[in-house]
Amino acid sequence: LGFREMRGPWVEIAFWNMDGMWIPQDHPAREMQATFYVARPEKGIVRDKELVEIVKEVQETGGDTGSLGWRQPWDINLAMKNLLRTHTTAVTFRVLGYFLKNNLVKLPVKFFSIGRVFRNEAIDWKHLAEFHQVEGFVVGENLTLRSLMGYIKEFYSKMGIRKIRFKPTYNPYTEPSSEIFGWHEAAGKWVEIGNSGLFRPESLRPFGIKHNVIAWGLAVERLAAILYEIEDIRELIGPMTSIDWIRNYSLPVFEFERE
Repeated sequence: LGFREMRGPWVEIAFWNMDGMWIPQDHPAREMQATFYVARPEKGIVRDKELVEIVKEVQETGGDTGSLGWRQPWDINLAMKNLLRTHTTAVTFRVLGYFLKNNLVKLPVKFFSIGRVFRNEAIDWKHLAEFHQVEGFVVGENLTLRSLMGYIKEFYSKMGIRKIRFKPTYNPYTEPSSEIFGWHEAAGKWVEIGNSGLFRPESLRPFGIKHNVIAWGLAVERLAAILYEIEDIRELIGPMTSIDWIRNYSLPVFEFERE
């Protein structure tokens, strides 16, 4: 579909993982209970001082976006803390902050990544402390929620999944926002397999982007669980995984009708 691959570090700074995408500094996800912080080195840096100042202004007052911002002081020391990235959207904002801010690519722009992320969560049949996401974003003219849903439906149809649903949700950095659910035959229920939305103006202003940006983060392990009809994703990654199963299980092959 014309996408280019992007990659980013596992050890990230809060600026790219949260602040630059307009997540407030008092958001619950930033607490130790949800995020793994790194002790040594404790902090990183952002060399683009102009970008840091714009992020500070947009966080505090909304700048010239028409927003009121979060109406609280922004602390650069919190933004520079090192952590294990909690989502691959950190990679997206590194690309937005470098390639698009410096006009190194021409519109329309399509990027994707497949990467590992880390969250300090209780582990169960559908949650892991480390897992993988498929990240993607598109910048271009006349992009809408319908465009976003079309890309996501096309992706899952290529994977052999046709039973998906969209549910409105809230993200600090996207509006409208939508969770994606897929039908899990083995579990006999709808399971959340992704999150998506259109980036808010406050998220795009630091990078000088005036076009709509559609984006998504899709779960890899839950996708695999649906495809292989495995109820517990701990059987796919971690100590419960069967090495013999990985070695010997035939990959699912799907045939699609041309529409």
